[in-house]
Amino acid sequence: MYEILLGLPLFKGVSRERISEIVGMAKFHFLKYLPGETIVSAGEPCSHIKFIISGQARFSVANYDGRFKVSQTLDAPDVIAPEFLFGSATAYPCSGTAIEPTGILQISKADYLKILNTDQIFLFNYLNTLSMNAQKATQGILAVTTGNLEERIAFWIVALTQRRGHDIALTCRQRDLYSLFGVQRTSFLATLNSMRERGIITYDQNEIRINSRQELLEILNSATTD
Repeated sequence: MYEILLGLPLFKGVSRERISEIVGMAKFHFLKYLPGETIVSAGEPCSHIKFIISGQARFSVANYDGRFKVSQTLDAPDVIAPEFLFGSATAYPCSGTAIEPTGILQISKADYLKILNTDQIFLFNYLNTLSMNAQKATQGILAVTTGNLEERIAFWIVALTQRRGHDIALTCRQRDLYSLFGVQRTSFLATLNSMRERGIITYDQNEIRINSRQELLEILNSATTD
């Protein structure tokens, strides 16, 4: 168990001795999900912080009618939507199901608060995660307001996925997408073709699949430094 905890992103840099102390003061719940079983549902209260400690799970964020959906795969070691544990919107924005037998470690909000208050390393790790997500949103807003279509597509994907997410896909009909972005069909397809030629995406009539989330981040980063 100690090796598992030491590998989790929010426990990074903590000694084995410190972990032993934490295990004694907080309740750690280990859950197992079979392929196809639901791990979280969109709108479900985020009353625990949940870590993937084994296996893989598929998570999707969709609009109210399901016509626009962004999906990603997360695997161990990762944490599920950590920024929704506190604040005014403490409900999961996504639904997630196990792809293969998947282990989840969950800790209640009250116990996690105790952990954060016991050591600055825990607090720093959590604040660093929140800061990365906040900075991601700032880059995206700048791209949406002043950027080109490629930058706006990059923002949608980056804003709705996590840093370690992979097998990312945006599912939506093309005509709905170019209406959403306020561009002509020819401009929309020209942008997609350019991104495909550079190996960033592949696409068809109903889905854009992301080959490199990192390259989308680089698009946003270059836009804010130009």
